[in-house]
Amino acid sequence: MTRPTVLYELGFLLFAGIGAWLLHRFFKVSLRARCDRYPPDDLRRLALRALQRLMWPVMTLVAVLIGRGVFQAMGAPSGLLDVAVPLLLSLATIRLLVYALRKGFRATPALKAWENIIGIGIWTMVALHLVGWLPAVQQGLDELAINIGSSRVSVLSTIKLVALIALLLTLAFWISGVLERRMRASAHMNPSMQVAFGKFSKFFLIALAIFLAIDAVGIDLTTLTVFGGALGVGIGFGLQRITSNFISGFILVLDRSIKPGDVISVGGNDAKYGWVQELRARYVVVRDRDGVERLIPNENLITSEVVNWSYTDTNTRVRIPVQISYDDDPEQAMALLLEAAKVSPRILTSPEPAARMLAFADSGIQLELRIWISDPENGIGNVRTDVNLAIWRLFKAAGITIPYPQRDLHVKALPTVLTHSPPTDAGN
Repeated sequence: MTRPTVLYELGFLLFAGIGAWLLHRFFKVSLRARCDRYPPDDLRRLALRALQRLMWPVMTLVAVLIGRGVFQAMGAPSGLLDVAVPLLLSLATIRLLVYALRKGFRATPALKAWENIIGIGIWTMVALHLVGWLPAVQQGLDELAINIGSSRVSVLSTIKLVALIALLLTLAFWISGVLERRMRASAHMNPSMQVAFGKFSKFFLIALAIFLAIDAVGIDLTTLTVFGGALGVGIGFGLQRITSNFISGFILVLDRSIKPGDVISVGGNDAKYGWVQELRARYVVVRDRDGVERLIPNENLITSEVVNWSYTDTNTRVRIPVQISYDDDPEQAMALLLEAAKVSPRILTSPEPAARMLAFADSGIQLELRIWISDPENGIGNVRTDVNLAIWRLFKAAGITIPYPQRDLHVKALPTVLTHSPPTDAGN
């Protein structure tokens, strides 16, 4: 390492790496601006993003190849540069493969961070193999071990187990994501079956990945009986609600009582009203008209009363109550109610709107307009507003009054009024 030729090679590698990094920083802004011109799933955007990840190792590799040719032409040894070429080539290949694998998942900041960690981890293993240090490192990690009963647990076996579980879980999530997207694109499966198939496939693939990783490392699967007993005790003491929500999620997708796109209300007086966005393992995502997404536990939807406005039929009846004075003609008012039902194009003509006279109330005659809509997911309050405004205008034009609350008070007798002489001021 102290020979002049090795120092020259190290200096050239450092110069090539810094130069490639500066060029990468210079072109990064323009590449990102060009990426923003295309939609997320466009092939040109994917190619530009892949180019961003390959720019630094590829430019460094080109510089190293040129430098190696110059060193060989000058008759100088280039052993360090010979090692750097496959390392840079493997780094570019691994970054490209990890990026292609990540595109099978939903983009999140955590996923982007894990992309770099996974890429560096794989490249470290490849680099140790290329320089011939991997057997020695494996032997050193295998010597760091402890005995637990009849089992020997080493750092090497632990790393292998974690790496295999991470790799197989990544493949399981990727395959389940691909299957779920294919099921969503299918026109022959209803939303409930799509969610059920996605959940079952993900659960099965995750369990299969964990068992395969444990078996590949050499751990006896019969030792998991102790873990199963501990898990049962944990469920019995502190995980009842989590397990209940998990099982309730499968019940919801199997009985098809709630599916994505349904309009539901939960709680008294329809306190939680909204549209089902997703059915997750532990909760259901319900979005209301304010844009607020409520995460309702699956158990609540199983054990409490839920109003599904679009369970078998999307047609929904809306009741609009109104009172008129006893001095007005109820038949004329009911005709005006039917006229007001024509104000919104969302109101169906079949079933036809209906006006009903319900009761003789304390303050006036109680009427009710009943209308039908077929799209409750677009809101009910806006239809009520349009109809109420039309009723107000029609009643005002016809001279029909909406009475105030009235009470008649009859006084049978007045109490005796006690009069007192005004007090005298002793000082005057």
